[in-house]
Amino acid sequence: MQPQQYLDLHNGGFPSHELALTDPDGLLAVGGDLSPTRLISAYRQGIFPWFNVGDPILWWCPAERAVFDPQTIHLSRSSRRLARKRQYRYSINQAFNEVMRGCAEPRASQAGTWICAPMQQAYWQLHQQGVAHSLEIWDGEELIGGLYGVAVGGVFCGESMFHRQTGASKLAIYLLGQHANQLGVRLIDAQIENPHLNSLGATVISRQQFLAQLHTLRDHDIVWPSLGIRRIDV
Repeated sequence: MQPQQYLDLHNGGFPSHELALTDPDGLLAVGGDLSPTRLISAYRQGIFPWFNVGDPILWWCPAERAVFDPQTIHLSRSSRRLARKRQYRYSINQAFNEVMRGCAEPRASQAGTWICAPMQQAYWQLHQQGVAHSLEIWDGEELIGGLYGVAVGGVFCGESMFHRQTGASKLAIYLLGQHANQLGVRLIDAQIENPHLNSLGATVISRQQFLAQLHTLRDHDIVWPSLGIRRIDV
């Protein structure tokens, strides 16, 4: 990694995305901090942090980006039937910390979690500033799934999701798309593609395409709501 890609604690700037490595794909910078100012600056430039416990903070801007058009996220018939049968409910910005803790829970495919205590604290600060948001899925009084991310004008940058019952995270993404579309959000950043996202309608675009859309949409004035627990209509 080039010396200019090591971040100064006293300088909130980032190097050009053109300096991102190809191996590992998208690694752009190391170090700095997780202050709200730096995180907001990062997301406005299409950059996000991702690192393991014990590692320095790593900042990424990969060559390709998985994204959703909020209007075209689709939910399978079986997921719709399950949501109606179980009478799941949802809310927005009612349990942000609980969602982050759910996303940090161990998973069978992972040895640990990158959503460490400093990350949880950093995004909680963004949430308190009205920048980070959560969507929760409930079965009765039990939180069974959800997601969280960062709003950048007309773009919602999804960070992580979880489920404790089958289909809950898919339902969360679908409902995120419904509300994002109503608010005027035109792009949902899902970062890295995977089969789970693809099944819901995610597409892959180049870094240049993503940054162009981000620069067009990032200054849109959109206020995310806080919604109490309500019935899901699918």
